[in-house]
Amino acid sequence: MSAKPDDTGAQIRLHSTLPDSFPAPWASDWGEDRYGRLWMAFTFQGVRQVLRWIRPGSFQMGSPPNEPERFKNEEQHEVILTRGFWLADTACSQRLWQAVMGENPSRFKGEARPVERVGWEDCQAFLARINEQVPGLELRLPSEAEWEYACRAGTTTPFSFGTTITPDQVNYDGNHPYAGDRKGLYRQETVDVKSLPANPWGLYEMHGNVWEWCADWYGEYSAATVVDPVGPFTGTGRVLRGGSWSTAPGGAVPPTGTGSPPPTATATAASALPEVNDRPGRQGGRWRPGRTDAAEPRRSGPAAAGAASRLQPRPGARPAARQRPGLLLPCDHRMERPSTFLSGLHHASSR
Repeated sequence: MSAKPDDTGAQIRLHSTLPDSFPAPWASDWGEDRYGRLWMAFTFQGVRQVLRWIRPGSFQMGSPPNEPERFKNEEQHEVILTRGFWLADTACSQRLWQAVMGENPSRFKGEARPVERVGWEDCQAFLARINEQVPGLELRLPSEAEWEYACRAGTTTPFSFGTTITPDQVNYDGNHPYAGDRKGLYRQETVDVKSLPANPWGLYEMHGNVWEWCADWYGEYSAATVVDPVGPFTGTGRVLRGGSWSTAPGGAVPPTGTGSPPPTATATAASALPEVNDRPGRQGGRWRPGRTDAAEPRRSGPAAAGAASRLQPRPGARPAARQRPGLLLPCDHRMERPSTFLSGLHHASSR
């Protein structure tokens, strides 16, 4: 295990653990990028999705008390992830959702745009269907901890790009800049996946564009160090992360107690939904949703940035469950019920 700093002040312990097998039987192509990071892709009915290997390690989850625009439910604490996992490098595209489900519920149409206006249960149906048709793939949603870990990509700043963001980096409501920064472009819609810069680990649009669903039930953080957290066993709503095209850059809104999730969530096999007036997704920002079903469209804001959390099995699951790849499913902010779209696939494995 080693410590690796980076330009944004990151100091994260990285384990040298490699995947159980490489390439996996379901991989259509694979390789190693110029930074030495492993990747694999699967192809379903002509639609290709890349996944990146996320090594095990530890990080500070949540946000420090002095971080601008933070909320009380973001208590910072150490998280140790003992197993690496594969995570899709983008949110699930409309092209992939259409190929699997035979329909496209998205408001902002475009094959390369993330799917949105899908609920957590819709994402489970998607995962069940693709896993049935691709032997050994076993996609799942990431846990909230996996999602934030991947989103941070070794950084400790509010965003993986540094202490603030611009519309050139993230799709959010530029009329409401982070921490009093300058105003910028407000696109008022989603953008194609991979159309904005990736984070240091090669993952695209983890901040903004669409909220993403996580596997976890919402629960309060522990102040103590936790190992491989998967959230409470039960709850009233699933966790949403990342922000959307209509949110401000600060992150997610705090718990409202209304039991209603933000309207534009997308399932990333762990994703979060934004709500009106929330801030663009800081890495430590959280949203506490209520119901997990999809809803009719309603007026709401753009999705903001998000933190890493890609599909993780619940406590008590058989060890093999942790070997399943994860998929990101995003949600559209403009809904009564959360809408989700796949933003990343993830497959957990280590030796």
